[in-house]
Amino acid sequence: MLTWTLIFLALALVAGVFGFGGISSIAGGFAKVLFFVFMVLFAFSLFTGGRLPI
Repeated sequence: MLTWTLIFLALALVAGVFGFGGISSIAGGFAKVLFFVFMVLFAFSLFTGGRLPI
């Protein structure tokens, strides 16, 4: 999931450099959302020892 975050971040940076503001803001928004989802899942994994409570 962190890979997807970095991909969307790179897409946002490239789109911003070439002047595509709309695409850049959308990709940046996706990158932010994916990063926070990744951080929540990472914290959950730390507290549970990597096992899902089933």
